[in-house]
Amino acid sequence: MWDLESLVAWKGPQLVRLARTLLRDEHQAEDVVQDVLATCLAKWSRIQALDNPSAYLNRMVVNAVTTSRRRPWRREHASDPADLPDQGISDTAGPHAERQRCLALLRRLPDKQRIAIVLRLYEGMPDAEIADLMDCSTATVRSNAHRGLATLRRLLAEEGIARA
Repeated sequence: MWDLESLVAWKGPQLVRLARTLLRDEHQAEDVVQDVLATCLAKWSRIQALDNPSAYLNRMVVNAVTTSRRRPWRREHASDPADLPDQGISDTAGPHAERQRCLALLRRLPDKQRIAIVLRLYEGMPDAEIADLMDCSTATVRSNAHRGLATLRRLLAEEGIARA
């Protein structure tokens, strides 16, 4: 059996990474994870009794991200540095800047497509587990991932970013 403190120590950074990838604002992602962990604390006796509390925490984060994006006061977000005009400063970051541009494009996808791609490619989850988290069928997960990747390829071509 897990105690909450050890589960958060082990799973916390992964939850924050997941939320940051799904949301446009890294601070909002940290707030979402904090809210999830506060809820988890209140319901710990029930969560602890589950077969896989780690998967339940993942689902709580995905649901919290989806809910937070529906709230009108949460729709305002800071400008992404990749969206700002180039001031002629030389880019010494290289791969980091490329990654940031790709993440900015990823964040332009619809929620379900972005969630399916992030969970599949960034978190390495199988389609069945993603389907459980998204509360849909595995075919829907594959469809969302396929459409999301197609949209990303189009956006990458428009942005002139070379595919790896």
